[in-house]
Amino acid sequence: MKLFGLIGYPLSHSFSKKYFDQKFNEENITDAAFELFPIKDINEFPNLLQENLNLKGLAVTIPYKQSVLPFINYVTVAAKEIGAVNCIKFVDGHTTGHNTDVIGFEKSLMPLLQLHHSKALVLGTGGSSRAVQYVLNQIGIPFLLVGRDKSNADNCVNYSEVDGGLMNEYSIIINCTPIGMSPNENEMPSIPYNLLSEKHLLYDLIYTPEKTLFLQEGESKGCTIKNGFEMLVLQAEENWKIWNV
Repeated sequence: MKLFGLIGYPLSHSFSKKYFDQKFNEENITDAAFELFPIKDINEFPNLLQENLNLKGLAVTIPYKQSVLPFINYVTVAAKEIGAVNCIKFVDGHTTGHNTDVIGFEKSLMPLLQLHHSKALVLGTGGSSRAVQYVLNQIGIPFLLVGRDKSNADNCVNYSEVDGGLMNEYSIIINCTPIGMSPNENEMPSIPYNLLSEKHLLYDLIYTPEKTLFLQEGESKGCTIKNGFEMLVLQAEENWKIWNV
């Protein structure tokens, strides 16, 4: 039996297990299983591998996309540049780290872009944000990071600095934070929603709930909105391809 799984913490609202269980059932894949591995500390990772020697692939989610890197033998060029891994392949006792978030994000974003969507505000600076930044660089869209604390990056501002000028200049706003994720549906990133207009595109990497308050605010102002569900499906399928090559 080939074993695949997901590491992260917590994993109570995992998309991956439901997705792969359904995939295995619908495609009559009988020699594979997908399990959740909610580890409280990334230092538990080596023990996890020792206890599951039949692992063929792992998906990686919050909060380990960056901290798992030192435990991996090889990392792809893109994953190394991003500094985050969300897909691990096992071959002959060796591990290779990939980042398929970039594929899921790019393929789900591109059909939404219009000519006036020329600059982006990226909310959050973690592993998911790094994948988004990589894609924006690849497709030539300048961006500004927004965080609770300014990072070392020159292009980072605090939420309190997002004003009318920035809201007018940056028509794409991408939430890469867990703010608004179930069970905290009553929260949203602190930006001036009253300054949104139909020219804005709001993309939330969160998929539960289907419409976060962030997206609801955007929809009420006539913005184009998109949640992270399609991105998850696309990256999950890319993971499956990598695991089975």
